[in-house]
Amino acid sequence: MAKWKELAVDMVEHPPHYNAAGIECIDAMQAMAENAPVSAHEAYCWQNSFKYLWRWPYKNGLEDLKKARWYLDRLISEVEKE
Repeated sequence: MAKWKELAVDMVEHPPHYNAAGIECIDAMQAMAENAPVSAHEAYCWQNSFKYLWRWPYKNGLEDLKKARWYLDRLISEVEKE
């Protein structure tokens, strides 16, 4: 097999910025929200914040940290309404 084929990265099924820790981010997100007593929107904000925190050192750096903060602030606003 050609060397370039061995190094091919599957950016759809297994992007490296989501599986650098030996577990896929999406699997961790599924586990963290399973049976959690939160609304669908709260889960969405929680999981997006987590996703951006997970990948920040591997993909977009500071931009991902700011996105994580944006979703966390949105989640906080939702929880404060309750």
